[in-house]
Amino acid sequence: MAVGTNNRRIYAIGDIHGSIDELGSLWANIQADLSARPHDAPLVVFLGDYTDRGRDSRGVVEQLIAWRDDTALETRFIYGNHDHCFLTYLSEPLTKSTPTLHWLNPRMGGDKTLASYGIADCSDEDPLAAHPAFTAAVPRQHVTFLRTAERMIRVGSYLFVHAGIRPNVPLPEQEETDLIWIRAPFLDDKTDHGFIVVHGHTPVKEVEHHGNRIAVDTGAVFGGLLSAVVLEDNSASVLDARGLRQLS
Repeated sequence: MAVGTNNRRIYAIGDIHGSIDELGSLWANIQADLSARPHDAPLVVFLGDYTDRGRDSRGVVEQLIAWRDDTALETRFIYGNHDHCFLTYLSEPLTKSTPTLHWLNPRMGGDKTLASYGIADCSDEDPLAAHPAFTAAVPRQHVTFLRTAERMIRVGSYLFVHAGIRPNVPLPEQEETDLIWIRAPFLDDKTDHGFIVVHGHTPVKEVEHHGNRIAVDTGAVFGGLLSAVVLEDNSASVLDARGLRQLS
């Protein structure tokens, strides 16, 4: 399969999860890379999961909106499962994020998101208790930002999505649940999809290129680095706090 980016340089950033400091550092590294290696048509794609677990989900959302509104560098945003959980709690506060866990459970990290909006006392044992305060605290702009995030983006030979795709299902028939939650059978599939899927969702130690997919979530909120894969024509590189290097 011929690989290309439609004459663009694309920086695809993995899961942020409220990691505001790491986000600022990576953005500065992208700006530095563009200064050192100018490009006429750069694009930054964020792969979703902007909130939960990290210390400042609110700050991350506010910063992303600010960058989106700065037309100097085009940005596009993918919808992640944790972004879905955020919105679900606003509209259906009793609904669980998984069959066993409510979003406010510390394993899901919604409690940290509420804390970033100034709501310190919340519990998955009584999710209704914090709901009115959270609803009042979340700016409408933040809700709109998450709600309007894209489910998938296709540029050249690459498909950008949060979690992955259901193998052997045409793109127009993909279900949102798979796009934001899938692991198996996507991660185990070796099929040539006709494009390379660039995704986050499943943490890895380093950015991984599997031929038919590139995994970019390097676990920033779990002590790893926040990473971007840099795609330009037929080349693929990694940009993180250690600098720019070729992706093997």
